[in-house]
Amino acid sequence: MKRNRLFILATASFFNVLCLGACAQEHSSNEKKLSVANSISRSTVVLNNQDSIIPLKSLDKKNIASVSLSFAYSAVFDSLANKYDKITSFSADSYKDSVNLYDLEDDLKYFNTVLICVDDQNSNNAKFINFINSISKTKNVILSVFGNGTALKSFDAIQTPVVWTAQNNADAAAIVPQYIFGGISAENKLTKAYSARYTIGSGFKTAKTRLKYTVPEDAGVNSNSLKEIDAIASEAINQKATPGLVVLVAKDGKVIFNKAYGTHTYDSNMPDKVTDIFDLASVTKVTATTPSVMRLFEEGKLKLDTNIGAYIPKARTTPMNNIQVREVMLHQAGFIPYIPFHNYIKAGDYSRDSSAAFPTKVADNYYIRKGFFKDFMWPKMLNSPIKTRGKYVYSDISMYVMKDIVEHISEEPLNDYAYQNFYKPLGMQTAGFLPRNRFKADQIIPTEMDTYFRKTLLVGYVHDQGAGLAGGVSGHAGLFASANDLAIIYQMLLNRGSYGGEEYFKAQTVDMFTSKQSNVSRRGLGFDRWDPDTAKHYPSVYASPQTYGHTGYTGTCVWVDPSRGLVYVFLSNRVNPTVSDKLSDLRIRGRIQDVVNKAIDEAK
Repeated sequence: MKRNRLFILATASFFNVLCLGACAQEHSSNEKKLSVANSISRSTVVLNNQDSIIPLKSLDKKNIASVSLSFAYSAVFDSLANKYDKITSFSADSYKDSVNLYDLEDDLKYFNTVLICVDDQNSNNAKFINFINSISKTKNVILSVFGNGTALKSFDAIQTPVVWTAQNNADAAAIVPQYIFGGISAENKLTKAYSARYTIGSGFKTAKTRLKYTVPEDAGVNSNSLKEIDAIASEAINQKATPGLVVLVAKDGKVIFNKAYGTHTYDSNMPDKVTDIFDLASVTKVTATTPSVMRLFEEGKLKLDTNIGAYIPKARTTPMNNIQVREVMLHQAGFIPYIPFHNYIKAGDYSRDSSAAFPTKVADNYYIRKGFFKDFMWPKMLNSPIKTRGKYVYSDISMYVMKDIVEHISEEPLNDYAYQNFYKPLGMQTAGFLPRNRFKADQIIPTEMDTYFRKTLLVGYVHDQGAGLAGGVSGHAGLFASANDLAIIYQMLLNRGSYGGEEYFKAQTVDMFTSKQSNVSRRGLGFDRWDPDTAKHYPSVYASPQTYGHTGYTGTCVWVDPSRGLVYVFLSNRVNPTVSDKLSDLRIRGRIQDVVNKAIDEAK
């Protein structure tokens, strides 16, 4: 043990020496980036915003296109805009044979919101001005103008909002969309007159309503202090704890760290990307099921102290009937932890081809028979013995039950309810169940090479066997998402229910569900929490008592610490190629969280 500790200390010392030059350089570089960004912000003005269109609201009602009018940095602009909502990109340069851009207008017919970028060098182009004037009559348009303020006079006739910045470069292109979506608040007014319309003092103030994407120094955190994350991530990959991972850190509503490491699998040359989609496993419980419960509770449709049988008719003749919803949400209902349903499958229960008799897809070339969940799995859960009621026993069955309650009350499938009520309006583009229905396989991180049940590599099909047999949509597992999507919904919770100018929950609802609600465990309602037994260091050594979130079996976690203004997201596929405990044994998730917490504390 002593030798191992000495090796770790030596490795850490070597890393610190190695880091001195590179880290200092990165900190200095980020300070310069922040200085440039602040300079751009000081010269950015929001105009024509009398109808408060900026920042954009109600994203679920918007279909957004971004149009470049020969703007050199449109790729940067669109990349940032895509962090907030799905953006479809168009370039006027692709329509060079069009005399009047009518073809471009025609291609925009399915979009109700159009973001247009133009710079001072193209602001006098009659074809572009005619296009802007024409499209503004039928669409909600926001015009971003880059460069010399004299370009503004070309747009005296338009009524649509304008975001003008004096800079015309990639840095400006990364900042302007954050004004449009509310990542940055507008404060400035024109200091000189550029036309009869755009006079001295013109300009509107706007509120910050969404995440900002920036450098650590913008949140008072030194980049040097976060550099150790790279070393821990490398250790995880080298020790075969996981082939790849993504880490995201948001502080005070600012994403200050978002980095991908490793590859999709150990034998793959496909690098992990920050936009990749992961199987969240039990993070599903607090990202799909619990928010749905919170919404129905807040609407008065679900009561925590009402028994299960009041909501689930089939439960009324089972041992579950008299158990209260509150007990289920606290994992104190007495349910057994789980049932290995895949061990009960007989030869006639599945087929390698789909048919009316085998309609439920569990994985590629694996279909379960019709009614398997309804006729076998669900009755087996409902009639499972109640052994430990009143004690804390973590159980997946709890969230199978809550899914069914949500669906009975809402009269919608859980996946549809969560998507329509949370993911779509929040601008979460990847979050959802059954990702293979919406995304290419190479955007989804492979989980286990399942050699004992489905006999295939699982890519976009839920790793959890029970959730798979239920058709991929369950209350305890089945949700997939990128790190950025998780940052959005957990920032909403950190904001105590508000995001993007919309209220998703009342503050007291968030406070109640995320705070300690049990006399016999550390748990909130649905949410896991900081463990008061400091010997456990859960979820990390430096986590505050306010910390709430959840972990997932596939090697995922998300933790919110209101005392630090922190959202921490860690995504990996530690079950690839097969299940290993190294990620937990090496405390990879907790150690990275420690680095983040220490960096924030040092900045105070």
